Amino acid sequence: MRIELRVNGDMYRREVEPDLTLLSFLRDVLGLTGTKWGCLTGDCGACTVLLDGEPVVACLQLACQVQDREVTTIEGLGTEEGLDEVQAAFVSNGAAQCGFCTPGMIMSVEALLGSNPSPSEAQVRESLSGNLCRCTGYNKIVDAVLQAAQDRQMANDGS
Repeated sequence: MRIELRVNGDMYRREVEPDLTLLSFLRDVLGLTGTKWGCLTGDCGACTVLLDGEPVVACLQLACQVQDREVTTIEGLGTEEGLDEVQAAFVSNGAAQCGFCTPGMIMSVEALLGSNPSPSEAQVRESLSGNLCRCTGYNKIVDAVLQAAQDRQMANDGS
């Protein structure tokens, strides 16, 4: 089956098997390996991407279901000049331990800040509830999200 979709701003047209997951499409067909293989049951959040701005687990989404839609992966954030505010805040707060869960966490945070630019700590924790991390107690991650929200707000106020 032929699909057409936009990934990180670029249009792709590919022939795919009907049972190919979005996760496999991104990693194996497009070579975007920032989206991680995790549980493959939708429980860990390691494969979280944005689909039309909303977070989805790519392991449960079929590639054919994203026809004519926009997918954003971790590779679609930041610029050649540097990291975006969320990525930078994860680095500066030590919120990435082994780094395996980090792309999925960051994508969930991007969705949160897109809909709620000034979240409370409770809202941050709720938005991350579908992302599991085995390395941290989540405190540094929450701190990073709150800092990113502040940094993004200051950047928007300055422009």
